[in-house]
Amino acid sequence: MGAITYDVEISSSIPAAKMFKAVVLDADTLIPKIMPQAIKNVEILEGDGGVGTIKTIHFGEGSQYKSAKHRVDAIDTENLTHSYTIVEGDALAGDLESITYHVKIVATEDGGCICKNRSIYHTKGDVEINEEKIKEGKEKAMQMFKAIEAYLQANA
Repeated sequence: MGAITYDVEISSSIPAAKMFKAVVLDADTLIPKIMPQAIKNVEILEGDGGVGTIKTIHFGEGSQYKSAKHRVDAIDTENLTHSYTIVEGDALAGDLESITYHVKIVATEDGGCICKNRSIYHTKGDVEINEEKIKEGKEKAMQMFKAIEAYLQANA
């Protein structure tokens, strides 16, 4: 199994704690509300939302995928970090064992924040990952982050 890692940083004028709450703690209800074409709903299969929780994300009509099962690996509300792994679903496209995400929201001096996101694609065997697919995933993540930011600004 190989692993390919990508890092993305997105700046925001939203305070770090508020962004963490929206992007991590409230995401299961907030994202389907503001981007139903991306995520239709999130169903908790086991757990209480904390570490070890297993969720199924049902993607919206605007997505090429139907669903993904994801496991919460770590959540730290003090340090504003969150890690989770997609362990099942058509988003893995048959070429991947899993995709692990590490999110860290860092406060900036101007009162805003930077969202640091590391994605680790764990491939099956020696499978090569299509760079275009990775780029597409990064762009969708950025769109989602910016939609959450716009929602928070409009509903401040």
